[in-house]
Amino acid sequence: MENKTIRYAEALSEALKVLRGGGVILYPTDTIWGIGCDATDPEAVARVYEIKKRSDSKALVLLACDMDMVCRYVREIPDAAIQLVEVNDRPMTIIYPGAICGNPPAEGEKPLADRHFLAYNAVASDGTVGIRIPDMDFCRDLIFKLGRPIVSTSANISGAASPGKFADIPDEIKNAVDYIVKPPLEKDSTGLASQIIKVGLRGEIQIIRE
Repeated sequence: MENKTIRYAEALSEALKVLRGGGVILYPTDTIWGIGCDATDPEAVARVYEIKKRSDSKALVLLACDMDMVCRYVREIPDAAIQLVEVNDRPMTIIYPGAICGNPPAEGEKPLADRHFLAYNAVASDGTVGIRIPDMDFCRDLIFKLGRPIVSTSANISGAASPGKFADIPDEIKNAVDYIVKPPLEKDSTGLASQIIKVGLRGEIQIIRE
């Protein structure tokens, strides 16, 4: 038990250090393995797109530790979304309207990170943002200690199959990140992607992925 506790603490400390430094991690979530970074850091988010070879016109899924954190980055939480979270019994990503995000930098300027705003390139062009509260202690502890959401996009090259297990992740991805969380922690992962539900301000519900 002591060795497991030490491994957990070490992984948490190292991942946190990398995220705070603007780096990118490879880590297990409650669903599948993900590529992650501080969701308020536009340069780190840009690296995630680059690693995945994915267009930045496609929004990313973010993880928050609780609804209080979600409320800090979404202008208005629809009642329907709160109800979904309360009755949810499986991993679920909710697409919220009105993300609170920063503006793109002016031409020639460096994008700046501000912990009070999601990175402009982490949200969809219509201002929506997909956020999940993971049912996994490691993820929630990491996000809580960081104090802001993290990116959680599948650890694959865009268009390839999503990796359910560490062994399925291509070396190209492993070699591109700054830190890899220890594979034994994946025991709490389902290996299956979350369902995705889009919620409108008037309670409109659209199932994007079952």
